[in-house]
Amino acid sequence: MLKKLLLTLASGMGLVNMAHAATPVPSSTQSGESGACPAALQFNVIPLGEKTPVNLCQAYKGKVLLMVNTASFCGFTKQYKALEAMYARYKDQGFYVLGFPANDFGEQEPGDDKAIKDFCDATYKVKFPMFKKTKVASHHADPLYRELARQSNGSYPQWNFHKYLIDRNGNVIADFTSPTPPDNPQIVSAVERAIAQKL
Repeated sequence: MLKKLLLTLASGMGLVNMAHAATPVPSSTQSGESGACPAALQFNVIPLGEKTPVNLCQAYKGKVLLMVNTASFCGFTKQYKALEAMYARYKDQGFYVLGFPANDFGEQEPGDDKAIKDFCDATYKVKFPMFKKTKVASHHADPLYRELARQSNGSYPQWNFHKYLIDRNGNVIADFTSPTPPDNPQIVSAVERAIAQKL
């Protein structure tokens, strides 16, 4: 009881960080020239290896996004190569891959943020934005992943490298299971259609 009380007090004083990796931002603070921020972008997230949060709406509103929960020691980890190639190919057209490391499946992302960043840099030369380790499984998903699942008819990641495609209007328009590689024609076609779409 005393331990729980002390932990609660420490959290309230900012001594213990018990917050989710993705923090919701009220939509009333997100209005801009073209209206309120889409629900899927109403979050602050912390880039991998950094401390200052990034507001998804301010950074990526109007862009096409492929959000992926990643892991360093998974049979699908080699998808990093295709994800990076896709990002390099389409980034000048307003396309971003956003990586969210997660340790939810098979404990295949056990390292801290530095270990994850070092692995991505050294092994796959990842240049697309990566964020702090998050929780994506349905029983304890961060608010961002709850919103992604809500917009995709309850489709939560069942394993590492599940992919959500978000159009320029901020809507989840497709999601792809882990075994579907980023260079699969179905994903490439969906990305290209979304890029061609005008706001």
